[in-house]
Amino acid sequence: MKIEVLGTGCAKCDKLEEAAKAAAEKLGITYELRHIRDITEFVKRGVMVTPALALDGNVVVAGRVPSEAELATIMSSALT
Repeated sequence: MKIEVLGTGCAKCDKLEEAAKAAAEKLGITYELRHIRDITEFVKRGVMVTPALALDGNVVVAGRVPSEAELATIMSSALT
């Protein structure tokens, strides 16, 4: 699974990155994680508020940091 955190590097963005890693590892998912800090890339993807999370190129969360449990549910759904 390709996990991308879109954010400028603020504390919330870093928290989302850590929670996404933890959720993926808890589920035993093989993943590649990138933290995208380029604002023009946010706009290309339609992200107007950060932090945002994209799974396999699809933005699934924007403007908040979900709990690790919620992220695990989102990731499980993305796998099916």
